[in-house]
Amino acid sequence: MKNVNMVSAAFYMGISAIVALLVFTGTLLGHYTTVDRAGAAIWVFFLSNIILMPIVIPAVKKRMGGRQ
Repeated sequence: MKNVNMVSAAFYMGISAIVALLVFTGTLLGHYTTVDRAGAAIWVFFLSNIILMPIVIPAVKKRMGGRQ
């Protein structure tokens, strides 16, 4: 189970980091302060983690053949 959890965490945290980076760079086009940009990126990172956890963990478990 530990292996599945580590692989799952790597996937959903990586995806969340990419999305947060996209939000941060997307706000460069507007007139936002650095605090606004960082706050939005952190918020999106945490929300993405919450949304992706229940989706990614079963998918990885199924992909790995249910191995522990």
